[in-house]
Amino acid sequence: MKLLLDRFKNNLIVSVQAPVDSPLHEPNVIAAMAEAAVKRGAAAVRIDTPAHVKAVRAKLPDIPIIGLWKQNIPESEVYITPSFEAAEAIAVAGANIIAIDATIGPHPRETVPELIEKIHQKLDVLVMADVDNIEAALAASVAGADWIGTTLYGYTAATAHLSPPGFSLLRAMVEQIKGIPLVCEGGIADPAMAKTAIDLGADFVVVGTAITGIDRKVEDFLKVF
Repeated sequence: MKLLLDRFKNNLIVSVQAPVDSPLHEPNVIAAMAEAAVKRGAAAVRIDTPAHVKAVRAKLPDIPIIGLWKQNIPESEVYITPSFEAAEAIAVAGANIIAIDATIGPHPRETVPELIEKIHQKLDVLVMADVDNIEAALAASVAGADWIGTTLYGYTAATAHLSPPGFSLLRAMVEQIKGIPLVCEGGIADPAMAKTAIDLGADFVVVGTAITGIDRKVEDFLKVF
């Protein structure tokens, strides 16, 4: 486990995802983008859905994969791997680390501590806790999360008035949480932002849209015309 964590220190993880209605949302295309990222030096990839994790694992048998499964559940704001069943499917597909929503508030099935414990005991993989504020980060550290990331800063009802990247949240996490790798993810738009995250104390940086988000990038450019 330590070897796996050391591999990421001060390094880049690329989130390779695509909207469901995009031509890029094909397992073989996701796997190709993941392979391109790794060949250019990324230490690992972050992948959504069992089918995509399985395709990436087949293409990259030795590369760490942070897996998650976004699922929309009626009357719940929680959508990143919201249950043990979702986590199990991701682990079976080949993920080394399972990312979960670890925000404060009601969860559709297991509580955050229950879900982390189940993943550790039954799947024997690491857990990355995606949080939106320092209260959630502290609770995730107590619950036994192996990594804690700023992923949901600005993306929940409680933080909708804030804009990622969550550098203020990262600062608070660095000050108050010791002994757990901290991840800056969300809104990292360029290399300078990634360097800022590392300088602030992030152990790893996850970049998605700025590298693999073709659909979003095209939409952003078209807004100026």
